[in-house]
Amino acid sequence: MTNVTMNDRSPWAVFLIFLRLGLTSFGGPIAHLGYFRDEFVTRRQWLTERSYADLVALCQFLPGPASSQVGMALGLSRSGYAGALAAWAGFTLPSAIALILFALGIASYGDAMPSGLLHGLKVVAVAVVAQAVWGMARNLCPDALRVTIMAAATCFVLLLPSAWGQVGAIAIAAIIGLLLFKPQPGAAHDPLPIVMRSRVGIFWLTLFFALLMGLPLLAALFPNPALSMVDAFYRAGSLVFGGGHVVLPLLQAEVVPSGRVSNESFLAGYGATQAVPGPLFTFAAFLGASMNEAPTGWLGGLICLLAIFAPSFLLVVGALPFWERLRRNPRTQAALFGINAAVVGLLLAALYQPVWTSAIHEPQDFGLALVALVALILWKLPPWLVVVGSGIAGWSMSTVL
Repeated sequence: MTNVTMNDRSPWAVFLIFLRLGLTSFGGPIAHLGYFRDEFVTRRQWLTERSYADLVALCQFLPGPASSQVGMALGLSRSGYAGALAAWAGFTLPSAIALILFALGIASYGDAMPSGLLHGLKVVAVAVVAQAVWGMARNLCPDALRVTIMAAATCFVLLLPSAWGQVGAIAIAAIIGLLLFKPQPGAAHDPLPIVMRSRVGIFWLTLFFALLMGLPLLAALFPNPALSMVDAFYRAGSLVFGGGHVVLPLLQAEVVPSGRVSNESFLAGYGATQAVPGPLFTFAAFLGASMNEAPTGWLGGLICLLAIFAPSFLLVVGALPFWERLRRNPRTQAALFGINAAVVGLLLAALYQPVWTSAIHEPQDFGLALVALVALILWKLPPWLVVVGSGIAGWSMSTVL
């Protein structure tokens, strides 16, 4: 039983919960997973630690933004397809709207941010990720073997800092789990509260591949700027592993050489994307609103935003029915023991690079991160309040020191 009332199963309630996260979740995809864990595992108890780790592992395997896919799956679990849409909209729209406004000419957007505020938001991400690593390690790495897998995965990813390094670490951990862990048939299982039939999953996966193969053909047969944009951004969202930063070279190759967006605007938009909460994929909204050919503005931003996120929705709802069936199998459970430990290792690696290295430069940065961590773990303050406080503290230190 959860300690929340049934009214949080309505799509509107799901939207409001994710809207708050979309307004306060700074720090990139790994930090987002930390915010989600605190909100939905610790606070609201929508699912267990083990189920959350399994869901993260699934979304790490899928192309696209893992944190957004986890959010869609959580919304789906509470309120069906409307809940998945509500979760995506709440988490994505704040940053998308801000970036479209920036693209429409608010050149002072970056200058209006007080000095040190953005740095304070980077520092609080250190505390958020550290809290997630600590909490997940206690639950998912209870013995020496799984701690060893966690440490090995951390080193592996740090030595091979790429999307394929992450996938490789998870795959190797799965093989180790198959070989070394022997769960009993019928062992304790924490299923996701999502009931979907296999044929429904097959439908969504078929639609994903049909669009992936069909959109380039349609764009070639019927030359149209809007259709060309949908094709380019859908392809980018379909083929990128490793999160938002990996999609940037693909998007630049699509929009800059063709003259749709100048390189100066591209780089300015990327800088602005770092200053807003939510998923990095909302950079697509900036690019759509910045196009030199119609559709542009709000319509162009919306088209590109929907196109780049559509593969994420289709893949996660298509894969979930099969994932839930697989993870009940004892051999799959054995593999998941290793995978879950590796996921913690990936989080630990991310805590160092890029979260720690991009935020902790001075002794006062370490002090602020430590205070934020204490506020989250011991004082039990809500993450959004710690985010706001850290931003103010970062601005204050930049004016005093």
